[in-house]
Amino acid sequence: MSDPEGAREGPEAPTEVVLDRGGLDTLVQVLRQRGRTVIGPVVRDGAIVLDELDSAAALPYGWGVELEAGRYRVRPRQDGAAFAHSAGPQSWKSFLHPERVRQWSADRRQDGGFTVSEEAQGDVAYAFLGVRPCDLRAIQILDRVMSGGRYRDPTYLSRRTGAFLIAVECSEPGETCFCVSMGAGPAAEPGYDLALTEVVDGDGHRFLCRSGSEDGAAVLALLPTRLADDRTRTAAAHGVREAAQRMGRSMPPVDLRTLMGGSLEAERWDDVAARCLSCGNCTMVCPTCFCTTTEDVTDLTGDHAERWRRWDSCYDLDFSLLHGGVVRSTPRSRYRQWLTHKLGTWHEQFGSSGCVGCGRCIVWCPTGIDLTEEAHALHREATQAESAR
Repeated sequence: MSDPEGAREGPEAPTEVVLDRGGLDTLVQVLRQRGRTVIGPVVRDGAIVLDELDSAAALPYGWGVELEAGRYRVRPRQDGAAFAHSAGPQSWKSFLHPERVRQWSADRRQDGGFTVSEEAQGDVAYAFLGVRPCDLRAIQILDRVMSGGRYRDPTYLSRRTGAFLIAVECSEPGETCFCVSMGAGPAAEPGYDLALTEVVDGDGHRFLCRSGSEDGAAVLALLPTRLADDRTRTAAAHGVREAAQRMGRSMPPVDLRTLMGGSLEAERWDDVAARCLSCGNCTMVCPTCFCTTTEDVTDLTGDHAERWRRWDSCYDLDFSLLHGGVVRSTPRSRYRQWLTHKLGTWHEQFGSSGCVGCGRCIVWCPTGIDLTEEAHALHREATQAESAR
């Protein structure tokens, strides 16, 4: 989406240019000078997380990650790359669709009534630096969910409108990544304002950069760049192409909607239910899960009350509570609901899959449940059942 102020007048930027490390810091400063809060990856508490950047020096230069089902570790890199790591525990959802939002507050008046004040939507202009192609797709999915349908969410709209997106193409997929299977990477598809591809080789450390919007071109025109050379273009393309061939995971090469719809009574659900804790970690780290609930709180006197919206999870027992009882009372039914919705019935609601192949749910599951493994197991069971007929 575009800058609320619109594109500035200025020289047109070339289609592709090269930005060095110093130019990356200039990019952060230009965005800050234009009134934007710049968010990007930093190393903190043993993980690569998203936080506000004062300068590009805070980026995780020389840090990568080791991933496996139920396991995450940061590790040093020798090449000094800034973006050679895969998705961390946070996604951009944390900023666009925050975990907790106060909706209104009420105070008792002396006459016994209440004055209710709706929470004002704060003005914030974000710039997201380091948006992976899978997360770029996730933001587009959230756009459809939160602002593209009949019911538009004002909190999301206030944060999303005008957000400046700087995508970084992947050249270093994680062991749990499967974005190729979901058509969400490792190359950046349209939807960004600027796209970077990091290159570190004998010719130095640099970023191939291209604009994807008028706002992106306006910002790019203010940066110290040089025309892209063939060696940088070739190295950037090679890195992205190699990443596509080194995915750590994959989905079965079938129509996942059909597979999920035909597997509702599969025995595999019993197997995964024996391991699932129903903790909801997978929904919390997922960049597209959006479910919420509301809670009302008061002070001890009862003179002040607030209503908060917070994230909820289909793994919570009360999530499907209706008059008369809970609809999904077992871990089997709750895991099945999550996976079949994410890979299947999401299409009926929003026109696409709800999964982008980032692998976060695999990494941050405390028992190491791997949705790609479950999809393959369901496919094998369906194939065996078909062969037995």
